[in-house]
Amino acid sequence: MTDTTTLETLILADRAAAGPVLDQALRDKHDSGDTAALLTLHNLACLFWKDDEAKVSFHLTHAYIYALEAGDEDAIRSLHVKLSALGRI
Repeated sequence: MTDTTTLETLILADRAAAGPVLDQALRDKHDSGDTAALLTLHNLACLFWKDDEAKVSFHLTHAYIYALEAGDEDAIRSLHVKLSALGRI
């Protein structure tokens, strides 16, 4: 899997090329139990889909769930604020 820093750079530099890489990274980690990686990847998906509120909300919700599972209090607070601002909580 591409590391998350490289993936973020790719999203910002070449969105078309980033899509398949992000999709594969999410598929590779799905059902892995690696909540920290899934939290990060769903946050990156929010960056990727930044202009589509429905997709951002979908990925924020998933990131929030993984933050809860990981016990990441900072992420939980931050994601709760973002979801609240979108009227999703």
